[in-house]
Amino acid sequence: MPGRTSIRPEKTARVQALARSMEESSMTALIGFRGVPGGAMQSMRRELRGKGHPMVVAPNSALRHALEIAIAKRPALQPLFEHVTDQTGLLVAKGNPFALAHELLGTRSPTPARGGEIAPNDIVVPSGATSFKPGPIVGELQHAGFPAAIEKGKVVIKKDVTIVKAGGVISREVAGLLTRMDILPLEVGLDLRALVDGSTFYPNDVLQVDLDARREDVVRGQRLAIGVALALAWPTPTTIRPLVTKAHRGAIALAVEAGYVTPSTLPLLVARAAREAAAVQAATETK
Repeated sequence: MPGRTSIRPEKTARVQALARSMEESSMTALIGFRGVPGGAMQSMRRELRGKGHPMVVAPNSALRHALEIAIAKRPALQPLFEHVTDQTGLLVAKGNPFALAHELLGTRSPTPARGGEIAPNDIVVPSGATSFKPGPIVGELQHAGFPAAIEKGKVVIKKDVTIVKAGGVISREVAGLLTRMDILPLEVGLDLRALVDGSTFYPNDVLQVDLDARREDVVRGQRLAIGVALALAWPTPTTIRPLVTKAHRGAIALAVEAGYVTPSTLPLLVARAAREAAAVQAATETK
């Protein structure tokens, strides 16, 4: 019909393939990659694919159409729809959502600001000497809000200063000076926006868990639990061996104290008798 736009078969096939991957995978994630250089992006995708986490980059319109199809069979995917914004990739995988979030966090690295970006955190410039030589740079720093001065022939920042607060726009002027001071206020890498595992939806902030710290907490808790169990003489597969060892040492000590002769106490009793005899002899010789 005149004026009607036909959809190419390859586009339809791609949308159907995306929908099937969402329906069939146990874990479906949306990944942001704004600002990631092309070479780094290829390397990251290759590494993820090697770990069984293939990432597909498609137009947002195709991802939305695929989600609409997949949601009919897998309603748990519905919350992902609002996260298809900006530059988005689709990652389907199996495994632990928190481990995946930790893995993606490892792709991020510091990068300089160019101006116009939103500061993700407070950008703090520490006090102290800079690498700048005295000159017009002092005026440039002061104009941009840096508390700069010349002291003992060096350009210094006189006190710590939050040059841009979290959520503020980094100006081109400030960005240039931060770069010259080797301060990299931004991060570039893959950004896990949201994830559905089975029927459970995980927003990004829920998945940002320090796994190493949690492992240390578990190990610390295990040590404390074992200590309490030993103090209470509570037998478990873990505590039975040290409890038996402790009881054995206590029995030997009691038998030695009572002078009770056994194959285990005889050497100790003889050694004690020898010490006592030596003490008596020493006391006699002194007299």
